[in-house]
Amino acid sequence: MTMKLVISVPRTGRAFQKEISEEEARMFYGLKIGDVVDLSPLGLKGYKAKITGGTDKDGFPMRPDVHGTGRKRVLLSGGPGVRGLKKGERVRKTVRGNVVAEDIEQLNLVIVEEGETPVEELMGGGEGEAEAG
Repeated sequence: MTMKLVISVPRTGRAFQKEISEEEARMFYGLKIGDVVDLSPLGLKGYKAKITGGTDKDGFPMRPDVHGTGRKRVLLSGGPGVRGLKKGERVRKTVRGNVVAEDIEQLNLVIVEEGETPVEELMGGGEGEAEAG
């Protein structure tokens, strides 16, 4: 199974998508939301990115406040996986823990340290690009 990376560039406000193989995805296994990872093995020399979240193969979002790799049903009042609640309202939702595992299909990253070459050139100059909004 492949993993999709959504890499956001705060400097430009743009986001790029990159599909990586199972072997390349192993470098992320065991890391948590908030960890900084070196992207040099993926062809982004000199770039470091922070893991900000992701979703598993069934679309359940990762939550930074839920520990572990598995799914859990938790009582939430806001944040990732919850929207449209009134003040004081809470809802029980199934979410995934904050550790990257084999089940994660999409991983969201934000560039925190840039290399010498612009990311637009390394990612194909807009091919596979997603608009940030």
